[in-house]
Amino acid sequence: MEGAREEKLTSVSSLVTVFENCRTPGAGPKAHQQEEVPHCSGGRPPPLPGPWEKPDMEVAPAAQPRTVSRRYLSSLKNKLSGGAWRKSCQPGTCPGPETQEPEKRIVQELLETEQAYVARLHLLDQVFFQELLREARSSKAFPEDVVRLIFSNISSIHQFHAQFFLPELQRRLDDWAATPRIGDVIQKLAPFLKMYSEYVKNFERAAELLAAWTDKSPPFQEVITRIQSSEASGNLSLQHHMLEPVQRIPRYELLLRDYVQKLPAQAPDRADAQKALDMIFSAAQHSNAAIAEMERLQDLWEVYQRLGLEDDIVDPSNALLREGPVLKISFRRNDPMERYLFLFNNMLLYCMPKVIQVGAHFQVRTRIDVAGMKVRALTDPEFPHSFLVSGKQRTLELQARSQEEMISWLQACQAAIDQVEKRNETFKAAVQGPEGGLQEPQLQSEELGLRAPQWVRDKMVTMCMRCREPFNALTRRRHHCRACGYVVCARCSEYRAELKYNANRPSRVCLDCYAFLTGCVLPGDKDRRPGILEKGSSAGSGQSLLCSFLQLSGDKWGRSGSRGWCVIPQDDPLVLYVYAAPQDTRAHTSIPLLGYQVTAGPQGDPRLFQLQQSGQLYTFKADSEELRDRWVKAMERAAQGWGPGDPDAGDLCN
Repeated sequence: MEGAREEKLTSVSSLVTVFENCRTPGAGPKAHQQEEVPHCSGGRPPPLPGPWEKPDMEVAPAAQPRTVSRRYLSSLKNKLSGGAWRKSCQPGTCPGPETQEPEKRIVQELLETEQAYVARLHLLDQVFFQELLREARSSKAFPEDVVRLIFSNISSIHQFHAQFFLPELQRRLDDWAATPRIGDVIQKLAPFLKMYSEYVKNFERAAELLAAWTDKSPPFQEVITRIQSSEASGNLSLQHHMLEPVQRIPRYELLLRDYVQKLPAQAPDRADAQKALDMIFSAAQHSNAAIAEMERLQDLWEVYQRLGLEDDIVDPSNALLREGPVLKISFRRNDPMERYLFLFNNMLLYCMPKVIQVGAHFQVRTRIDVAGMKVRALTDPEFPHSFLVSGKQRTLELQARSQEEMISWLQACQAAIDQVEKRNETFKAAVQGPEGGLQEPQLQSEELGLRAPQWVRDKMVTMCMRCREPFNALTRRRHHCRACGYVVCARCSEYRAELKYNANRPSRVCLDCYAFLTGCVLPGDKDRRPGILEKGSSAGSGQSLLCSFLQLSGDKWGRSGSRGWCVIPQDDPLVLYVYAAPQDTRAHTSIPLLGYQVTAGPQGDPRLFQLQQSGQLYTFKADSEELRDRWVKAMERAAQGWGPGDPDAGDLCN
């Protein structure tokens, strides 16, 4: 309860800050000489200056109206934020005259401040509001809608207090001897205080409109200046008067809390007064919710402006969960590219910062729906702190700036996914009913065409992942299958199929995906028995005893390259397969390890080791001594004929 009160006070104090920046233009330095710092009197702060106060005789008639002073606003904000408005007004902290019952004195003060407040509301509604409306209708210098937006529902608030709340308080105090209680009166009328939420929600917008039209329209400014200079205005600005409704509900809570504390334990009004206090707090919470909603919409609008106000993303029901820069890992380029993410409750926007930020700051490249989205961390030594976002529209490999930032993105995305899934489950349960009439279709293990695949990076393969022919820059170039993400050659990807995630547009797919998606069986080499080297490195790496890159030294390797992806598979633990790239489907070399001797390499580099048998010599170089020791251990076991199920085989998996 106390946390909620502190949140409410913070929201109110933030609104007070708005008026520090929106004071009436033209108010000179002399306007701030009369400071209005509230002081504790009789246990409660005095009411704000009202229209019943006469202007200071020392102020010249032509002087500008006094605006809300900086010291007053600072004092008010500190009291609301820090709880000083309660602590300084506890019973007994501020001595005062005790000429009558303390609870009646509080009710008397409540009535007096209500009379002053109704006078202030009359000034806002019947003077400022009506005069500006008449000027707008007669001169057409500014729209009537602007005036109505500035004053919001001030007429309803004025009518409620003038015709209902104040008369009820007056009657109860006049009949105090017979009915010494006010809890029942406030209980009856407190629910109507929730109308303040509309006024508070419009508060900041009203301040902006008031400042803008004061500068833009001389007739508008003339009407306000004339009223502000009148005796009824108390030489205070319109902004100062408009602040009064924002302060009123906290003032009710303060006075009623003091009233409950002063009541005797057995007072007949104690239960009703406590319940009335809870209702006043509920009304304050209602206004606080309106403030939070106003702030959310304002923040959301600022984000939409940075995104260019595109029609398909602007939705006031959205909630921004997280935003920030990331690096996009390219499947063609070696260096990552700078990108920016906006995570909403229903979508993830993948954006590119604009070089010339005129208007929109970002260009939306891809929108990924949270429904059906999956995220997971990637273990890529070349790109640390990387993670995968897989959605129906697109799959992205991204890199965060730190491990903590990557975890934060994963948690935020997963929380949004869980929320959507929970909402969908609730909807399905509601449709299904108690008897379970709705049967969810069985999900297929294959999601080809339903969601964007993760593309294999170009440098991870050196041959077509379908026909296993090596790529070259002229006659056999790299292409990507839009269904599975494999890197394939032109001959293996000359087919077109409609993909659901791509709005059912015909897209380039490989032969295997084409057959699966369309059901058309084309002649091919499916019945051909795979060769001894045709063992996919990606499958071997996922189920291997040990796999990593090794430097290949010596003339024995010939043109096969100076660096290879080496794998000892679990299903073939006595053979070493050497691939040109981790995703290749065919090894360029296989070495049966049984009978080989594993020896240290030439002196000078402890990361070298060799395989030797009957004149065959293979030299390898690991990236570290620790990795070299693991390879030596694995090859020695394989050379002696030990498999993964043998005793003392150990765990060599990388």
